[in-house]
Amino acid sequence: MPDTVLHLLKRPLTTDELRLSSTLGWLTEFLQAFFLVSDDIMDSSITRRGEPCWYRQPGVGMIAINDAFMLESSIYLILKKYFRTHPAYIDLVELFHEVTFQTELGQLCDLITAPEDHVDLNNFSMEKYTFIVIYKTAYYSFYLPVALALYYLQLATPSNLKQAHDILIPLGEYFQIQDDYLDAFGDPSVIGKIGTDIKDNKCGWLINQALLTCTPQQREILDANYGRKDDAAEAKVKEVFHELDLQTVYQNYEESRVGEIKQMIAAVDESEGLKKEVFETFLAKIYKRSK
Repeated sequence: MPDTVLHLLKRPLTTDELRLSSTLGWLTEFLQAFFLVSDDIMDSSITRRGEPCWYRQPGVGMIAINDAFMLESSIYLILKKYFRTHPAYIDLVELFHEVTFQTELGQLCDLITAPEDHVDLNNFSMEKYTFIVIYKTAYYSFYLPVALALYYLQLATPSNLKQAHDILIPLGEYFQIQDDYLDAFGDPSVIGKIGTDIKDNKCGWLINQALLTCTPQQREILDANYGRKDDAAEAKVKEVFHELDLQTVYQNYEESRVGEIKQMIAAVDESEGLKKEVFETFLAKIYKRSK
């Protein structure tokens, strides 16, 4: 968040600007922590960032559910303490509420599209996948930080918010597709977590790509093995992914998508205070990432 404000202002931050923009940044981290603690419970995940998930820590268990609620509530207590006199206070509150609901919609679609206890690949589609990743990831991870900075600096014009939205949502979608790719093809020691998308019956980018191009024989293998809590079944699914050369499919997608995003950034209208550097910084952080 301080970096975003710095790029918007194009000058060093004052002490107050650094303190308040950092506070908004931490509130975004609180929101993500709320989502991740909850998501790990719902997905029965094992590790997060190289450590056991919070609910798997000694003495925690399902207390983690209440911990997640407290993380979310802390956002609004801190907003009230530090931003109540800010002209955009209610806009900040409503933005957090709106993005939280959008993320929860994405999580709900994810859960009902691919329940762990009922595997049906006929229920998957690239359209459903796109909805899930935009609502579950793109809004809170990419749009929220920039929108918060715009509101804080009172630069949140309809034009600036729309330009930010139209670039950051595709950027967030690209980020999640990267994440799905790394879940199967990345190095767990680098990523910091063990990929579980295949075993968890996730409606991910790789499986949807596979369903578009697989042979009837490969489809039988996917139907028989996807979403099974079994290492051998997971290996068979990954073998199909390799046969379909999804690594190359992903690499081609990445270059095409990044080219489109760069064109959108180049077309940004800076007349109302929005700066291209904000989006260039986001893109630079995720392009060709390995974790």
